[in-house]
Amino acid sequence: QVHLVESGGGLAQPGGSLRLSCAASRSISSFVVMGWYRQPPGKERNLVASITRGGSLAYVSSVKGRFTISRDNAKNTVYLQMNSLKPEDTAVYYCRVNDGSIYWGQGTQVTVSS
Repeated sequence: QVHLVESGGGLAQPGGSLRLSCAASRSISSFVVMGWYRQPPGKERNLVASITRGGSLAYVSSVKGRFTISRDNAKNTVYLQMNSLKPEDTAVYYCRVNDGSIYWGQGTQVTVSS
């Protein structure tokens, strides 16, 4: 069992930055994949970025060059650095891990608005 807690969401202006954190209740070093998903209002939840156990990264095209996913195994935490934010980045952001089973965090709201 893994418990995930996201933090770092909030209100940002267009062009601004936020860093999301996802803290796991146990070591993340064995997790096959960790990822960030987002669900805009009235839309489905989709993958934003992922990082594998081996360090391979993947991003949805709309965030490439703006968002960076990283992990700190010592802190059992995965991050999503979001720069050059746009109003269309507004969504609830969820952390997801796969260690053979799938676990989700509770989500954190990100709102980009002037």
